[in-house]
Amino acid sequence: MLVNRFNLGIIAIAVIASSCKTLSPTKGKPTSGYTKYVNTFIGTAPLLDPKVIGYTPPKDWRVWAGLTFPGSSLPNAMVQLSPITKFGSGAGYEYENDRILGFAHTNKGHWNLCNIPILPVSGAAEGATKFSSHFSHKNESSSPGYYQVFLDDYKVNVSLTSTLRCGYHKYEYQNNKNRQIFLNLSKANSGIRGWLIEQVGKRDLKGYQDMGREKIYFYIMLNNDISNLFQSPGRKSNSYAMVTLKDGTSTPVELKIGLSFVSTENAKENLEAEIGNKSFDQIRAAGNATWENLLSRVKVKGGSEKNRTMFYSSLYRSFLWPVLRSDVNGEYTDAKNNTIKADFNYYTVPSLWDTYRNKVVLLGMLQPKTTEDVIKSLIDMGDKTGFIPTFFHGDHATSFIAGSYLKGITNFDVKHAYQLLLKSANEEGGPRPHIKEYIEKGYISTPDIAHPNTETKANAGVSKTLEFSYDDYSIAQLAKALGDSSNYHTFMKRSKNYQNVFDKKSNFMRGRLANGDFVKNFDPEYPYYEYMYREANAWQVSFYVVHDMPGLVNLYGGKQAFEKKLDTFFTKPWNPKHIARNVSTFIGQYCQGNQPDHEAPVAYYFVDKPEKSQKILDHIINNLYGIGKEGLALSGMDDAGEMSSWYVFSAMGLYPFSPTDARFITTVPVFDQIDWTTNDGKTLTIKKEGPGRKLNEIDVNGKPINGYFISNDLFKNGGNIEIKTKE
Repeated sequence: MLVNRFNLGIIAIAVIASSCKTLSPTKGKPTSGYTKYVNTFIGTAPLLDPKVIGYTPPKDWRVWAGLTFPGSSLPNAMVQLSPITKFGSGAGYEYENDRILGFAHTNKGHWNLCNIPILPVSGAAEGATKFSSHFSHKNESSSPGYYQVFLDDYKVNVSLTSTLRCGYHKYEYQNNKNRQIFLNLSKANSGIRGWLIEQVGKRDLKGYQDMGREKIYFYIMLNNDISNLFQSPGRKSNSYAMVTLKDGTSTPVELKIGLSFVSTENAKENLEAEIGNKSFDQIRAAGNATWENLLSRVKVKGGSEKNRTMFYSSLYRSFLWPVLRSDVNGEYTDAKNNTIKADFNYYTVPSLWDTYRNKVVLLGMLQPKTTEDVIKSLIDMGDKTGFIPTFFHGDHATSFIAGSYLKGITNFDVKHAYQLLLKSANEEGGPRPHIKEYIEKGYISTPDIAHPNTETKANAGVSKTLEFSYDDYSIAQLAKALGDSSNYHTFMKRSKNYQNVFDKKSNFMRGRLANGDFVKNFDPEYPYYEYMYREANAWQVSFYVVHDMPGLVNLYGGKQAFEKKLDTFFTKPWNPKHIARNVSTFIGQYCQGNQPDHEAPVAYYFVDKPEKSQKILDHIINNLYGIGKEGLALSGMDDAGEMSSWYVFSAMGLYPFSPTDARFITTVPVFDQIDWTTNDGKTLTIKKEGPGRKLNEIDVNGKPINGYFISNDLFKNGGNIEIKTKE
């Protein structure tokens, strides 16, 4: 009966999602190569259907579906040049809006950045303070490294492209008189304390935006003389600068801008080095070639058109963050706000709570040099602040660094990194809040609050305990690799702390009071932001023990009991009265719209029922990506590429279940064949053999393997994987 109920649950949800349309095409895309499959608008459209969301959102809520940007960027670049339709929104661009406020030069999709917005205008009224233009998606197009739109109100066609540290604007004005450029320097998603702009000679401008914690400097070169630079009084939230160009020319206006987080001099040097006298078309072609070189490392055959579009769009989105912060001369501003010159590229902190699960694994597989530099950047931050930063929750820099090292990325001072990670794992004040209590008790406590609600603040003690247990496992593996047997045994013992928040009576991971009792007011279906759980409910975190699944299965009472629990997890309907903005799109209690349970679909493998996992994976791949009216919505926030990377791995038939470990669990790919080019130019071929979606056998280099895991070495040495299926 359980199996039948499970199947019915999947079928019911498939019917709900079957009304979702296929992906809308993107005009202006390249006509050849793999970049033609990338649709940069995926993730910009809203998710509106309550049947897909799982509840009816309150009025004026926009569910966190995607929050991506459609503009121009190179992989992990300092510049992401993209249109802004709404400041304060996730990525600045929301597909349902019909007015563009400007084109900003930094982005992430995380309510910050969106710096230096620039908008070409024509015939602006004297004394006006607000500028924007209506636009239509019919007159908008994009491809990797390129964006174009026609501004209806000003009759200007805008084309954008970019390099690592520079943006290139081309404005085609229908009216070649009174051409102006609006610089909305008091605006950015991060909040602006102050700004400066100065004219240099006849055609150049320089200045900065001050965000408080850092300044972003710019240097602009125009191909037209400036007749006037107007700056509105003061530096308040509605202050701005307006450049008026001299009349007399009819060629397109070109604006080249270099960025730096060090100085305007460096911004100019970046601009001269990366763009110089190159034309717009040359820069655009170079950007497309850069993306083509990356995307073509993974060639897929078979699958549907939607599968291919979603795959390459997701692969593209997986390489936009973290981003570069050092200049062409090697200088960057460090965590202490000092200018440093180094022999490696300095990057921002990866969004590790999200991306440690899959995205940074993918980064290491395809761009090991970037990964090495990201790790060196984290070590540098650790040296300056005392602790390696981790981002938001958990201590997953440990997983990232240990996992990268174990997979063969070793060109960094691993012993020094290890000492910093040990400090984080043992001392208060760093990325592990309540670490003293965790070490003493084996768990992080939760206060017993009579009527907690979604927004109740506490320690997120259950989630922290589970995540720190995994992080302890990660540091144990690094200790073992470095020959530190004492710490290996210490942290392997600590990695079992997940057991301390498992309540055998309720059969859930449950909050514990400081005295050891379990929290009395307990509803396993209710989602919390950080009370007991971080952005999840008890169902969604109770399967998170990726480093010791056999131990978790035993906690539940063995394979049969664990399978029964999973069946209920994926079929028990979501209560539509339980509303949390960052928790949406469900299969039973499972939430694809947020990260905390993204490993759970594969959990059936640990009771030898891979076919049950495959049904869930296929449903997610086919119905919860590229959804909504336009086919451009995602089931949840992309979170710096985590949602996209989940799709990339799952569509290939692989998943880094425990990201620290140098192996992947094998599922059934949606494609007939995947040819992966290694960093040494070798080929790993993954073939799906057979007509069905049920996993039957896994052959590696012609020999069947025991179990379901394949080694990361295949992605270094090449080889052949055959995934044999049955009906």
